[in-house]
Amino acid sequence: MSWQPELDELARRQAMAEAMGGPDKVKRQHDGGRLTVRERIDGMVDPGSFHEVGAIAGRGEYGPDGNLAGFTPSNCVMGRGLVEGRPVVVVGDDFTVRGGSADATIKEKPIMAERMAADLRLPIIRIIEGSGGGGSVKTIETTGRANLPGGVGGTWLYHHTGDNLARVPVVGLGLGSVAGLGAARLAATHFSVMTKETSAMFVAGPPVVNALGNNLSKAELGGWEIQCRAGSVDHAVDSEEEAFAAARRFLSYLPASVWELPRRLPSEDDPGRTEESWLSVIPRNLRRPYRIRPIIEGLMDRGSVFEMGQYFGRSVVTCLARLDGMPVAVLASDPMFYAGSWTADACAKVIRFVDLAETFHLPVVYLMDCPGFMIGLEAEQRGTIRWGVRAMAAVNQTTVPWCTVILRNAFGVAGVVHQPASRYSVRYAWPSARWGSLPLEGGIEAAYRADLDAAEDRAAKLAEIETRLQQLRSPLRTAEAFWVEEIIDPRQTRRLLCEFAGLAERVLEPGQRAHGMRP
Repeated sequence: MSWQPELDELARRQAMAEAMGGPDKVKRQHDGGRLTVRERIDGMVDPGSFHEVGAIAGRGEYGPDGNLAGFTPSNCVMGRGLVEGRPVVVVGDDFTVRGGSADATIKEKPIMAERMAADLRLPIIRIIEGSGGGGSVKTIETTGRANLPGGVGGTWLYHHTGDNLARVPVVGLGLGSVAGLGAARLAATHFSVMTKETSAMFVAGPPVVNALGNNLSKAELGGWEIQCRAGSVDHAVDSEEEAFAAARRFLSYLPASVWELPRRLPSEDDPGRTEESWLSVIPRNLRRPYRIRPIIEGLMDRGSVFEMGQYFGRSVVTCLARLDGMPVAVLASDPMFYAGSWTADACAKVIRFVDLAETFHLPVVYLMDCPGFMIGLEAEQRGTIRWGVRAMAAVNQTTVPWCTVILRNAFGVAGVVHQPASRYSVRYAWPSARWGSLPLEGGIEAAYRADLDAAEDRAAKLAEIETRLQQLRSPLRTAEAFWVEEIIDPRQTRRLLCEFAGLAERVLEPGQRAHGMRP
């Protein structure tokens, strides 16, 4: 006698689970331009690699004979798979079953997914739609009582959601309406993606918000433009397939966990490659901005630049890239926005990015053109200086190798935050570099007011003082006093950065850092 009857019953239950919320709910998902959770997992992982855990977990209905008559699967699908041959944990919300809310949730499934990622030291990909297992108003009736958030003894899901940021790469894909706990799980990631036309994220959706007297659509309340500009979400794409591709690419730069090191890949791009345009890319006219992204693309391995957070804190560009095949974290000033000044948002962006680099042992390259912190009433109202000193602390607390190339401006307190303060870092300056406590423009009139007021020709005196100071502020004079280590030909920059990447690789050490990353 074999156990075939039990296996047949198992197969029947698996088929019922794979039917998800039923044909009508699946059709509704497709009609809304969205894939089902199982289609999403298949699109995310390598073909045929997904191993589901808890496939038949759900709520069964039994007839008088004790046999299973009906079945509502859990609206969480989770397990292990491969992404470009590397193992990952995937956990996804099934919106076809009660909209991903707590009414159909078995809370142990997402908790186990987070524990699996932590204890097996694997990246975790959260595919989120709905409330992410959070409760709904209807839950009060279905359970017969109101839920106290956190319960008795705390909630392990919240614990792992935050703590995994210090252990393994965490990716969040918001692929529909994401609210409440789902929004928290999407924000508590190293890299998050939304789809532009079919997703929105909010603490509470339009029905709740509009009850307060508003009249907002999903897009107006929490569409991709809102969330990417606020920095709550890192990236937005046109399709779910593009979201999967972005997640795969992000993971390619990182180790599987903090107990490993980033993988150096073979590179066909010549480390000594040079471009004549680098010699003249920085305008002599100080009021003229320039485009930083072509410079980044040129200095890094061709095709390797992966930008994060493009629409938030826009005076700073943050990218993952490779130098001679070695993954690096690239921080760069963008003079097209506020002349590269650090706003409160830019400081928040810097903090999160250098924490990512520190967590996963990525050497940092900073292409600097920062005239200081943003000034003015709005900057004061946003608490820019507090965010600035937090950014300074984050940079100073890093232990990964650091290389700064000063392209143009380095002024004020924000100018100080271009390398860790208490350890060795590599630093170069281009001939276009200029620095000081304050830029000469505007600063002369404050410092030399008495001389200017006493002059018969104020404009001539101002021009005289400026000419004299411009000669003194030459970066060559600074190098003469060894107040800056090296002024280099810009055409040698890529070669020197690739050398830095090779030196950095030798000293990287795996392990969990003292300053764990926070969302």
